[in-house]
Amino acid sequence: MKHIEKFALAMLCAAAAPIPAATAMTVQPVVIDLQTSGRGMSQVLTVENTFTNDLPVELTIQELELTPDGVKKTGKDPGDLLVFPPQALIPPGQTQTFRVQYVGDPQIKTSHHYYITVAQLPVKLPEGQSAIQILYNFQVLVSVGPNGVKPHILIDNATIGKDAAGKAIPVLQVRNDTPTYGYLSNGHLRIVEKDASGKEIFSRSLSSAEIQQTMGFGLIGGGQVRSIKVPVELPSAQGSVEASFGFDR
Repeated sequence: MKHIEKFALAMLCAAAAPIPAATAMTVQPVVIDLQTSGRGMSQVLTVENTFTNDLPVELTIQELELTPDGVKKTGKDPGDLLVFPPQALIPPGQTQTFRVQYVGDPQIKTSHHYYITVAQLPVKLPEGQSAIQILYNFQVLVSVGPNGVKPHILIDNATIGKDAAGKAIPVLQVRNDTPTYGYLSNGHLRIVEKDASGKEIFSRSLSSAEIQQTMGFGLIGGGQVRSIKVPVELPSAQGSVEASFGFDR
């Protein structure tokens, strides 16, 4: 019996949007924000079985490391999060709730980030029977920041880069000079390109909804400086580009 795994990631680098899986399980939410104390220490995660058979799932935790390009998996569970139950067998068409709770240091100095992987487990087939099973894995981003702190996200500089197709796009160096995290999708972004003479040749504003649709949530961790490619095609690879960001009220 062969197993084929399909991953639906809550965030990738610039926080790409989750990949929906038709005729599979659904997981909500894909991004969880927790606090180190009080009622915000826990939140409910739901998994719906849209299959016609029972769905066995297992939830595991690993810490993430902030990098100049986003986040990197460490493969380690530091014990800061508690998920209950860690496993479940969900009947067809039914929904199972899981409680996610922060149990780590209540006096953290900077934001911490984790992936909770919701993994479909292989089903044991009758003896002598073989089949290919497609297993779905969803990764949910969990973030925890110091209480009472608000993020301050700035764009240090903007340059003209290229996307995978070789088209000119803005590349931003984004900085968060506070100990807590924030999301670009909680604000608005403005991009302006000028030619060599300083004449404006392109201008576009991205709303919160447009940022989330084209770039994902855009996680910027506490104290993080990272590079983000904005999937907006510029009219020219020459000249200069400027960018500004502001949180929505």
